Amino acid sequence: MNIEKKSKLENLLEKVANEQDLEICGLTVQTNLKPIVIEIIIKKINGDDVSLDDCALFNTPASNEIEKSNLLNCSYVLEISSQGVSDELTSERDFKTFKGFPVNVELNQKNSKIKFLNGLLYEKSNDYLAINIKGKIKKIPFDEVLKISLCTLKD
Repeated sequence: MNIEKKSKLENLLEKVANEQDLEICGLTVQTNLKPIVIEIIIKKINGDDVSLDDCALFNTPASNEIEKSNLLNCSYVLEISSQGVSDELTSERDFKTFKGFPVNVELNQKNSKIKFLNGLLYEKSNDYLAINIKGKIKKIPFDEVLKISLCTLKD
C-alpha cells in the first residue's frame, strides 16, 4: 500500500474515531500477509481507559467506511486494540495510581551530573516531583525532569 492510500485510510478512520470520541494512535497495514492485516490502535479523547466493548463498537463503522471508500480491492483482517499500559507516567491519574511504586526519573542534566534517579514515587506537585530514595525524600524541580517511568528498584 502506498503512502498516499495509507494517509487517506488514516484520515477516513480518524473521522470514524472522532464520531465515537476516540483517537487513532497507530495504524499499521501489513500488506505482506494474505489477507492483509489492518491494525488500528485507539484511545479515548477524554483519557479514560479503552474497553474491549469500545474496540468492538469501533470495528463495524470502521469496516463499513473502509468498504465504502474503495481504497482496498482485496480481502483484509481488521484488528482494533488499545494502547495498553505505558511505563511512562504522564497524567495526574498516573501519579495518584502509582504513588509508592518504584520509578526511574530521567533528568536533563542542566544543573546536575546525575542522569537517572531511582526511588519510590512519593508526591507530585505543580512545581516538583518527590521520590523516596532509601528513606529520604528528594524533591526534584519539574524543569529538571525529562521523563518518569515505572521500573524495578535497583539496590
